[in-house]
Amino acid sequence: MNRIDKALPTGLLLLCPLPAMAADGVTDGASTAWILTSTALVLMMTLPGLALFYGGLVRAKNVLSILMQCFAIACLASILWVVAGYGLSFGDGGTANPLIGAGKWFLSGITAASLAGGIPESVYLMFQMTFAIITPALVIGGFAERIRFVSVLGFALLWSLLVYFPVCHWVWGGGWLAERNVMDFAGGIVVHTTAGVAALVAALVLGRRRGFPATAMPPHNLTATVTGAGLLWVGWFGFNGGSALSADGSAGMAILATHIAASAGAFTWMTIEWLRFGKPSVLGTVTGLIAGLGTITPAAGHVGPAGALAIGVLAGLVCFSATQYLKRVLKIDDSLDVFPVHGVGGIVGSILTAIFASPVLGGAGYAQGMDLAGQLQIQVIALVATIIWCALATFLILRLLDATFGLRVSPDEETEGLDVVEHEERGYIF
Repeated sequence: MNRIDKALPTGLLLLCPLPAMAADGVTDGASTAWILTSTALVLMMTLPGLALFYGGLVRAKNVLSILMQCFAIACLASILWVVAGYGLSFGDGGTANPLIGAGKWFLSGITAASLAGGIPESVYLMFQMTFAIITPALVIGGFAERIRFVSVLGFALLWSLLVYFPVCHWVWGGGWLAERNVMDFAGGIVVHTTAGVAALVAALVLGRRRGFPATAMPPHNLTATVTGAGLLWVGWFGFNGGSALSADGSAGMAILATHIAASAGAFTWMTIEWLRFGKPSVLGTVTGLIAGLGTITPAAGHVGPAGALAIGVLAGLVCFSATQYLKRVLKIDDSLDVFPVHGVGGIVGSILTAIFASPVLGGAGYAQGMDLAGQLQIQVIALVATIIWCALATFLILRLLDATFGLRVSPDEETEGLDVVEHEERGYIF
């Protein structure tokens, strides 16, 4: 279960128990190798996974802008993590400061000999860095094809400082939600709920793309999208399996649960489209895949195979319905469906975690003193607090950027495409 290990530097939160050798300050070679591998897998999810997935979904005139945004955010988030992010997320906090961490500025005090439990602290902080990279990168799907590049960078900077780092500390860094035994194995709350809510707020603040919803805006390159989805699927094994922070049965079960839920989510979405529209689409199938992956993320290390299957099926059903409702009924232009897939998936998965973690349903059980009702309560409290804080902070950040740099490109620039307008390049030259 989630706990603070006394062998760790103050405030570092482990998602499951480390091997006994961690208490003696001895490096666990197998776990170190696994987290090194997982770090590479999670970075691959953003570059090139998410970049290709999102890049294929937009129109050809905007493909380079998406790739550029993903790359630039990866660089900016990495630098920010070194300067302050790691300290704000995992520095000293706990009961002394349950809202935000402190210390470890510029990774001060961290050497090759520093340990985080049974693995080098350099490995641990690099693994966590990849989560800080992909979360703001997910948000760009909510305002794709119409935002100025300078505002993307400003948003990633301010949003990481005001939303991602604090919520990360609340849940994983020994903050107030960690103290209440919230269950979020790999980021249903920290990553997917925050990114989804931010994308929804951004879509509302920036407004619709020109021509939406009357003008069809189909993906320009589904081959790239499917390639990106495949990279995300494989990378997610590091995302969820690596969050065990050890090479053991917990990591194995997390990977098994991840694969089952991903398969169920994709197959469920495909089946719904087949029955409703007469033909299953490639786009729908890979979207269902991402829905299954996002929804199992908070539960991966807490549920068994049967629970993972149920979560995957529900992810396909609920996220499909949310996507249809947002675009067809509310007509909100969340360009790449970040909120209905990641946001709704993260919220639903965080609630289902409390249910399917029950030993009666094959789960790993609850922290001492917790039961199903109590766990449901803290999951809901965590979600409500995160949604409110994220929505408010995102709104204020966007308003500030609009007043300083301006958020949207002009109508003529939007028509021409961001590749040429913002970067003076083209994705394709025929």
